[in-house]
Amino acid sequence: MQASSSTTQGGELLDVLIVGAGLSGIGAAWYLQQRCPNKRYAILEAREAIGGTWDLFRYPGVRSDSDMYTLGYAFQPWTAGKAIADGPSIRNYIRDTARDNGIDRHIRFKHKVTAASWSSQDACWTVQALHDGAAVTIRTRFLYMCSGYYSYEEAYRPDFEDEDRYQGRIVQPQFWPQDLDYGGKRVVVVGSGATAVTLVPAMADKAAHVTMLQRSPTYVVTRPSEYGFARRFRSWLPEKTAYWATRWRVIVESMLLYRVARSKPELAKQKIVAMARHQLGKDFDVATHFTPDYKPWDQRVCVVPDGDMFKAIRKGRASVVTDHIARFTEIGILLKSGKELAADVVVLATGLKIKVLGGVAVTVDGKPFHASESMSYKGMMLSELPNCVMTFGYTNASWTLKADLTAAYVCRLLRYMDRKGIAIAVPRREAGVEPEPFLNFTSGYVQRAKGELPQQGSRRPWQVYQNYLQDMITIRYGRLADGVMHFGAKGVMP
Repeated sequence: MQASSSTTQGGELLDVLIVGAGLSGIGAAWYLQQRCPNKRYAILEAREAIGGTWDLFRYPGVRSDSDMYTLGYAFQPWTAGKAIADGPSIRNYIRDTARDNGIDRHIRFKHKVTAASWSSQDACWTVQALHDGAAVTIRTRFLYMCSGYYSYEEAYRPDFEDEDRYQGRIVQPQFWPQDLDYGGKRVVVVGSGATAVTLVPAMADKAAHVTMLQRSPTYVVTRPSEYGFARRFRSWLPEKTAYWATRWRVIVESMLLYRVARSKPELAKQKIVAMARHQLGKDFDVATHFTPDYKPWDQRVCVVPDGDMFKAIRKGRASVVTDHIARFTEIGILLKSGKELAADVVVLATGLKIKVLGGVAVTVDGKPFHASESMSYKGMMLSELPNCVMTFGYTNASWTLKADLTAAYVCRLLRYMDRKGIAIAVPRREAGVEPEPFLNFTSGYVQRAKGELPQQGSRRPWQVYQNYLQDMITIRYGRLADGVMHFGAKGVMP
């Protein structure tokens, strides 16, 4: 396959345009090169680096809470010892994958996509981007959105009363200041999600003390940073075989645990809380600080590798306060209980801001397209949106499991369209399919984005499964011409 030109011209026409050079975009490019080697493609990346999330986030201790045997690509074995890897290691893994497969030559950095317009008459997308402030136009037959699900420019940032009175420093994890010195200082981390439980033990190594301030508890479980069975598989089996054996053991084990948690939530809750109590000791108030009032997996369960956060609490380096913020003071935060938390640094780990389709302004045959008015087809395409796929991973498992399936589906669809001489593929919404929330999650970032997310439907193929095996069967082996996906020739929307 010939590398696409790095000089973008208005008349350029690609077969596939990938938006985003993160974990999803690099994986999508690999599948295209392997399974559709005749397709001319490019990747537009708004930033100056490969890695997406794993290049953006630079806060202390940044890591994945998914194991790398499933967060890693199906085609690129994860060979490092740690299953729960740190951000820099994941970033290097993505970069190495891009370099080793020649994908990096297809990336156009500092190209921020702002608009995409579909024309059925031409059977192609006209994509507008900004490159160093200059407008760039690219035309493509197929648009592949691998831009993630949240805004890179803005995190969720609640306003608190009297913030201007506070004499310390307020920071956000997504925009971590590299000049921040918190050594020997008192730190309050506001939040209780994956970012907060990562920050607390990482900052506790240098800070005088770290307090995690949460409005309500989150389920937190300990997992080993290195899997003993993975080490044994590597000693017994060839590298790729060991990787696949480990990968499938983790997939099956995770699915079984999730099914038990959802079918027997009270039992799962007891087990998770008991694990926390065992980690923290009988005198710790686990009922207040680590016993949520919702069922496991109504929100994502947080993982702490080797129990690092629990260790920091046991050592007295960190603590947890469950309360609400009344207002800021000159020296810290006044809580509604009347207690004041003194802090030199306040970290607002208060969540992400969801952005669908990368925030790109989309039009279809001259009419604005709103994702919130559409229905998700197999969790990959949107109703009435032609020749466009978006990658959206699992909430209860690794993002890449779904990304790999999606990339393979795109190649399968493109090959089918080539064989049949088809120019346009679009899922059309059926009558009688009842709309349901895209994500059945009670997490704040999901609830805040209800008006932006698409819907899922009450029956196949409009349902968004949080189940890898079910998706694998549906996506890999399901019929392409299923009566819901409509195909047509250039000129008229089918």
